[in-house]
Amino acid sequence: METREPIELLTDLYQLTMAQAYFYSRKLETATFSLFVRSYPANRGYFVCAGLHDVLDYLESFAMDAAAIDYLRSQGLFTHDFLEFLQNLRFTGDVWALPEGQIFFRDEPIVEVTSPIVEAQLVETFIINQINFQSLIATKACRCVHAAAGRSVVDFSLRRTHGIDAGMKVARSSYLAGFSATSNVLAGKHYGIPISGTMAHSFITSFEREIDAFRSYAASFPDNAIFLIDTYDTLAGARKAAEVGKEMAAQGRRLQGVRIDSGDLPQLAIEVRNILDDSGLSNVKIVGSGGLDEYDLAEFDDAQIPYDSYGVGTKMGTSSDASWTDMAYKLVEYAGKPVLKRSPGKVSWPGAKQVFRQRNRRGQLDKDTVGLRGQNITGTEALLTNVMKSGKIVAPLPTLRQSRSRLSGELSQLPDATKKIRNPACYTVEFTPELIALRQAIEQKLTQA
Repeated sequence: METREPIELLTDLYQLTMAQAYFYSRKLETATFSLFVRSYPANRGYFVCAGLHDVLDYLESFAMDAAAIDYLRSQGLFTHDFLEFLQNLRFTGDVWALPEGQIFFRDEPIVEVTSPIVEAQLVETFIINQINFQSLIATKACRCVHAAAGRSVVDFSLRRTHGIDAGMKVARSSYLAGFSATSNVLAGKHYGIPISGTMAHSFITSFEREIDAFRSYAASFPDNAIFLIDTYDTLAGARKAAEVGKEMAAQGRRLQGVRIDSGDLPQLAIEVRNILDDSGLSNVKIVGSGGLDEYDLAEFDDAQIPYDSYGVGTKMGTSSDASWTDMAYKLVEYAGKPVLKRSPGKVSWPGAKQVFRQRNRRGQLDKDTVGLRGQNITGTEALLTNVMKSGKIVAPLPTLRQSRSRLSGELSQLPDATKKIRNPACYTVEFTPELIALRQAIEQKLTQA
């Protein structure tokens, strides 16, 4: 049986080499690192926070086991004293974070980690890996749900996600974002997500006649039959599905739906709807799939194409139009002193921070203000909460369904212009005068140094 790989080694080598240099420089004081996204990918006006639960579980259990230490020793890079220090290292810090399902915007802290600097440095890679990917997918999936305009959307992405972990996290993130179900059975079991599926073209082609495939499937699933009708000729397939649907109705059963996975999806949906309606099967749903994402779903809704639900896979599961975000994790305070990075185009905001959200009289999101952690702004909601103290999760975390409900509420309060699928309006994010003054003071000091 394959042994468990030490997850603590899921880091970049330079985190460990810096850690040894910190160790010998005796730079072991408390530091704060801030995680944020610098810019929006094309056609994005907001982000959805996801992945925090995995991060907190990792931090709470962080420990280098003997196998990890033995591997590092074998590389000949690290000293005996440092490896001994590393073997006894645990994460003892505090974490302030946005809750999962919270909408956030560029330049806003998503997670802030305060701990001895070696601890905070070593966990950087894992934190970015989890928050970046899951937030990226949750944002893409949220856009799909919005574009579907009330029609249900199912995750079909597993076969083309970038590996096993990605497949699991895509299922979770898309459900968080409002997808109704996933085709991923393991994710269904692990996360308690509803599972859904129909049939593949291979099932149809294994029969000599298409209609026999439909009858066989209906016999096996008399209360849950959805036929895939585009294997040969979609309209001919729709007529055969209607014939079997009427046979089922005569037996007191009901054909649940038909799925179209290829061809001119808008035109086929219109013609298939007419075939079903003319056969007295107006209650049979039409499912659309086949390379879809939010851009297609929005166009179908605008044109009133009669799809009742969608299966969305590859483009959502890989966030195909925006496959990465410019997410960064930067040191903002060390040994009680605020610090910043001044690289051109990448100047960071110093100090431990808070995000303050203001809503208008209708309850809609109006603007966010980023300030220093100890500040208060009347009439706003402070978004970052202390979720971990001294390396331990403070309180039970929201369930996946609770986070899903949070996001649904947040999305309903986000201005329509910011939710647009193409060319969304830029949401206002401001910075308090105190934070601006602090950054200017540090920049001036660095200029004089």
